[in-house]
Amino acid sequence: MNDRREPDEELSRALGHRFSSPDLLLRALSHASSTEGGVESNERLEFLGDAVLDLVIGQHLYAMWPDWREGNLTRARAAMVNTKSLADRARELGLGAYARLGKTEQHSGGADKDRVLANLFEAVVGALYLDGGLTVVEPFVERVFGALLRAGDEVLERDPKTRFQEWSHGVFRETPTYRVVLDTGHEGGDERFSVEVMLRGERWGGGVGRSKAAAERKAAAEALERAQAHGDSP
Repeated sequence: MNDRREPDEELSRALGHRFSSPDLLLRALSHASSTEGGVESNERLEFLGDAVLDLVIGQHLYAMWPDWREGNLTRARAAMVNTKSLADRARELGLGAYARLGKTEQHSGGADKDRVLANLFEAVVGALYLDGGLTVVEPFVERVFGALLRAGDEVLERDPKTRFQEWSHGVFRETPTYRVVLDTGHEGGDERFSVEVMLRGERWGGGVGRSKAAAERKAAAEALERAQAHGDSP
């Protein structure tokens, strides 16, 4: 059964913007799996929103942290626009309740999947940009990402995968890979996924988590400890 809500005043308040072109918002909320009402999917808006987010967040970080070098700016932005971070922002806004999904995606819990929510968030940003331009997007981003924008060095510590990848590129000129070594299949289990990170054919770290992404972050954090012992500390 589809219990999706239609866009309403509550969603407009959450976004801080009333759309002059409501069809844009409907398109932003329409996952590729949906064929409802012949509305175009949100994939093109997702592409646009991704570019707009990179620009606006990069601009905010550049202005707020004048002492940061390019590497810190890049890592901070990556920590803020990764799938988990964007999905968290979508949950805070309640976007999942408005997602237009196909039946298979509905039945598999798509409205709470990180990837679906992250794409939804990017598409909404793209729609905000087309409807109101940067004058609408900039205050939205500042409000939704405010705590992360002000976190300074703390936000860098939240992205161990990026830090380990940059270190491995600098030392070995290679990209680490992640693989699932166990999936218990227990939905919602805190230790459902076991993941290990490989570099140059060796296991550098491992981690367990409720999601693959969480397990990968823990594996990267363990790999960073080994990297520090290796020298050229990340």
